[in-house]
Formats: sequence, C-alpha cells, structure tokens
Amino acid sequence: MIRLTDVSFSYDEQQENGLKNISLHIPKGQFLLLCGESGCGKTTVTRLIDGLIPHFYDGPLSGRTEVCGMDTAATEIAVLSDHIGSVFQNPRTQFFNTDTDSELAFGLENRALPVEDIRSRMAEVAQKLKIGHLMGRSIFQLSGGEKQKIAFASVYTSAPEVLVLDEPSSNLDPQSIAELTALLMQAKEAGHTIIIAEHRIWYLMGLADRVVFMEQGRIGRDMDIAAFKALSEAERIAMGLRCRDLRDIVVQGVAHAEQTATVSAEHLTVRLDDKAVLDDVSFTARAGEIIAITGRNGAGKTTLARALCGLQKPTSGRIASSTAPLREKQRKRQSYMVMQDVNHQLFTDSVEAECRLGTRAPDAEAIHGALDLLDLAAFKDRHPLSLSGGQKQRLAVAVSLLCGKDVIIFDEPTSGLDLRSMQEVGRLALKLVHQGKILLVITHDYEFIAALCTRVLCLENGRLASDRPVESIENLLSF
Repeated sequence: MIRLTDVSFSYDEQQENGLKNISLHIPKGQFLLLCGESGCGKTTVTRLIDGLIPHFYDGPLSGRTEVCGMDTAATEIAVLSDHIGSVFQNPRTQFFNTDTDSELAFGLENRALPVEDIRSRMAEVAQKLKIGHLMGRSIFQLSGGEKQKIAFASVYTSAPEVLVLDEPSSNLDPQSIAELTALLMQAKEAGHTIIIAEHRIWYLMGLADRVVFMEQGRIGRDMDIAAFKALSEAERIAMGLRCRDLRDIVVQGVAHAEQTATVSAEHLTVRLDDKAVLDDVSFTARAGEIIAITGRNGAGKTTLARALCGLQKPTSGRIASSTAPLREKQRKRQSYMVMQDVNHQLFTDSVEAECRLGTRAPDAEAIHGALDLLDLAAFKDRHPLSLSGGQKQRLAVAVSLLCGKDVIIFDEPTSGLDLRSMQEVGRLALKLVHQGKILLVITHDYEFIAALCTRVLCLENGRLASDRPVESIENLLSF
C-alpha cells in the first residue's frame, strides 16, 4: 500500500533537518501512529506520503515513495488526491468555501461527479459521521472542534484509500477528541489505511495497530501497539513522549505561596450579536496561583481573556484589582496575552529590538536581565521568527515583564508540543508566579494542568460551571 525506500529529504541544502535514509512499509488497512519529539521528522513523513513533498515543499530528495502503486514524486498531485486524503493540524488552512455543504461537495465537484451522486454521497457521510447538525452552516460560525470534523468529513467524502492526519487533536477539547476518536474508528473499520502524526497519544491507544517512533530524522523504533504499551514509564519519558493513559497522570500538587495582588471578575457579562458569550461570570485570581481556564471549544474562554486584558468591553459587570475597579485602559496597561500563535505578536528584526518596542525609555540593564531570566540572552541578535516555538513564547513573556504587566494570560501554550516543550512552558510559568505575576492559562491539556495548575475554572455555554482546586486526576477528569 505505502512504501518508502531509502528516502532522504531536507528543507534546505544544509541537511540539518528532514529525513535520513528512511525505509518504511505500511500495509493496506493499517492504523499507524507516528510519534517523537518536535522536529524529529513526523510531519515530513506525512508530506512524503500525501505528495506535498516534492510538489509543494522543495529540497534535496532521494529514494522512492510509493502509495497505491504510484511514485508520489512522478505523479501529479491531482491524481494522488484521488487516493490520499489529508487533514492538517489547522483545518482553516484547507477550507476552500464559506459554508459546510460546499466544503463537503468541493472534492467531488472537482472530480466532475453528477449532482445527484454528490448529494447522495454527502448525505451518506453526514449520517455515517453524525454531522447532520453541522450541515448548512457557515464555516466562520463553527467552533474549533466542529471545523476539525468538517475538515475530516470533506476528506472522507471523497473516499480516499489512505488518510493522513497531522496533529488533529492539538486544538480540541476533550469531548471533541472523543468525537474525533469515533470518526477515526469508523474510518478504520471501513478499511482505510490511516497514518497519524501526534504528540497527544492517549486517545489513540485503542486505535493504533503500530507505532513508529521518529528520532532526529530517522526511525528510532518500530513496534506493534502491544509492544508500545508494554514500554515502561521511564522508557516513555526518555523518548520524550506524552502519557499513554490519562489515568496515569499524577497531580504534582505544586504549592505556590499566595500573595496580596488580585484581579477579579464580578458578574461579568459579554453579549455579541444578542448572544451571551459570557454570562454573569465571577471569580478572583491571586498572584502566586496558576489558574487553568478550561471548557469546550466556543465556551467563552478567549472572550473572558480578552475582557480581562481590556480588549473586549463587557456588556455588564466589572473587572477590579485588589483595591479598585479597572478601566479598559488600565486593564490594557497591566495585562498581557501570549497568543496561541505567538508569531502574530512579534514585530521587529531582533530579539533585543523586540524588547525595546513596548517601552518608552528602554533600559539596557533591564532588557538584559529579562532575557537572562528567560534564557534568551544568547539570542539577543537573532530575528524573532527564527527562534523555536518555546523561545518565541519566552520572548513574548520577556516583553510583558519589561512593560510591567502584572496579569499574564497564555492561550493554549502547549498546543502541539511534545513532553519536553510542555515541561519548558511549565518552568516558564513557575518563573512568572515567583515574580509575583497573576497567571491564567487557557488550556485543554490535562497533563499540563495536573503538573502545574492550582485551580481550574470551567466555562460552559458562557457561564462559570465550576471553580475547583486540582486535587486528583479523577477530580480533573470530572470537569
């Protein structure tokens, strides 16, 4: 079905990234999990299989990749797409239409199928994948999980023999992951060959037949699922992999000394287009805590963060500090959000210049101190966009420290991160609370919450459904 024979590929002439002499055979109907630390080559393997390499990504390539009897390098991408369907990490990057019906029909229309056949296939897929409630909807009104379902369905509608997925769970809440799992099980039972590259692997333990562990552009280990499950916890951690079972997560019970500084939301309501996105939300956050804000995609988490930062005007209620109400300008002055895609908030051509950008009177000593604290001093002359994802996050935080921000909010900071990168975010969070910052983290990541967070605020349909300490994994999984 799929065969890579002595394949090497690099995204540039330096040969420092990409793959080195990979050989891999995937038989028809197998469900293969590709795992390994960030940069190990997982995504590159998926791009070879679906033909994006070499048709869209250029670089030195040797060896041969065959899928369904076709040499992917010598076969047009349009022909490959009749047999191979890809679901990307960010579904928005693969949408071509503004409504869900058109998105499902798009691939079939490009194959010039008769209208009645298209309608019949769409109805069949909607029923089989249980997405009837998403039909006839605007793409822009869907939650992240709903977009992922439509991306999967649009690929599935074309009935490809091979399905390739890259980090499909990275932006999904637990319920959406459960729904994705059900979709994948249906595809597996229908006989599709499935290749999935993932860091968050716990939901795949009942699906995968085989696990290929990638390491520095090579295949480090190739195991059936039984052998992978039999690995000790020490071996898993040494491989840099996330947990295989949520029940194995140990709540760390990290103690943080509470301080006097607080920020509170009091009966906060935000209405957009006559819909209550936030509805009568009240809570207090104290310096020294790391508070997780969780809830389903579309529950109001980002709207709450925007309101706290002064980027969203409440319809009613107020936001206050320890001593007095905070006006919109005051909230902007004291708050800072590290976006999920931190590239959107980096503007200059060097790390040092980025640190100077937000301050009226840049202090060279303060800049050096912030960069040293966040392990960025060695990169002060580097372009911000040349940094790794974790380094970019730390740079954004350095800017917040230099601007004197007291309330820092992370939006999905561990999305798509491997174990070590997640732990790096945790170390950064601890540094911030030790600096006396008020820290809130929008996240669906149980491993991160269990390791670092002291409280969990769970939003449900815009309301605060619960506000509880993190005491045990059972307590956490009940959210």
